[in-house]
Amino acid sequence: MSDHEAGGMPSDEDLSLPKATVTKMIAELLPNEITCAKETRDLIIECCVEFIHLISSEANEICEQESKKTIAPEHIITALKRLGFESFTTEVESVLKDHKQQQKDREKKVSKLESSGLTEAELLAQQEALFAQSREKFRTAAQQ
Repeated sequence: MSDHEAGGMPSDEDLSLPKATVTKMIAELLPNEITCAKETRDLIIECCVEFIHLISSEANEICEQESKKTIAPEHIITALKRLGFESFTTEVESVLKDHKQQQKDREKKVSKLESSGLTEAELLAQQEALFAQSREKFRTAAQQ
């Protein structure tokens, strides 16, 4: 039983990335006539895990220096700069901005739901009625 399974911290052997996801990403990036050996994919996964570990450790140090208990996105960006990956920061900041916008959009949707003043059951009934109307329109159009 590994430390992780026993409730402790995961060992480096427990840390990985989904092989199918990495394989898909590699296939999307390579030209069609180029393939990637399984050993190469596994090496890429190991490199990615090591990179994440490196950035996380540095961000944790920055977080502790600031007497914070939670690693913030700004800690990651500072860690990238400190470790010599400054060229990555523009892309990371762009992804962070997009993520924050998506979060705001989700919150607006929740607020819309809440501000409708209807219960979940009432909204479900409205949805069912709309589906029924749509099915009826579809049947009518199909019969013509």
